[in-house]
Amino acid sequence: MKKAIVIGASSGIGREVAIQLIDDDYTVGITARRVPLLEELKDKYENKVHVKKMDISKTEEAMKELEELIKELGGLDLIVINSGYGHVNLELDWGIEKQTIEVNALGFTSIANVAYRYFSKQKSGCIVGISSIAGIRGSSYSPAYGATKSYLSNYLEGLRCKAKKEKMDIKVIDIKPGFVDTAMGQGDKAFWVAPVEVAAKQILEVIKKGKEKAVVTKRWRLIAWLMRIIPEWLYYKI
Repeated sequence: MKKAIVIGASSGIGREVAIQLIDDDYTVGITARRVPLLEELKDKYENKVHVKKMDISKTEEAMKELEELIKELGGLDLIVINSGYGHVNLELDWGIEKQTIEVNALGFTSIANVAYRYFSKQKSGCIVGISSIAGIRGSSYSPAYGATKSYLSNYLEGLRCKAKKEKMDIKVIDIKPGFVDTAMGQGDKAFWVAPVEVAAKQILEVIKKGKEKAVVTKRWRLIAWLMRIIPEWLYYKI
């Protein structure tokens, strides 16, 4: 039986990805700070789910907890790093900026580091990072969020290059969601909000096809393209 870990599976995309992986006959390890929400999945799926409390902003602890969870699963084939933090921060509140960096940059890197080193020894595996189309350009609404998501995509590309140079069968996938029906994806101006079930299904399709990069849902490819080509003078007015 295939084994997967979903980092940040208490709600939203991570939770739905975990459920769809279970339905696809994976044994799944799930992590988050809110353990009661994880336990709900364990109660429903019993021996197909392993639960581990984890706060990835506490990097040293999170790395040890991930290593422990891999041992509990008896191995690992796939890891989906979904944990993220972000809020509109027009006032540039330092607390929000700092936590965004700690979770989205430092936390993500600590988990990706453990996963890559494990897969390197195994000589195979798949790392999936959930970034965002917000990482395509800087954002006046949430500067640290866009910047950290850009970092995430570049870090994944670095790992992908490393795997190819080392001739390792390690797939590294960057998923860029648009607005999804989650707590983080909501907002007064949100549009084209995708059901979380649809987003998760498309993410799993990308994983199965082995694509290196993808925007979900598919309609958001247009927005991603426009974000890349729009001139600065116009982008600054948005």
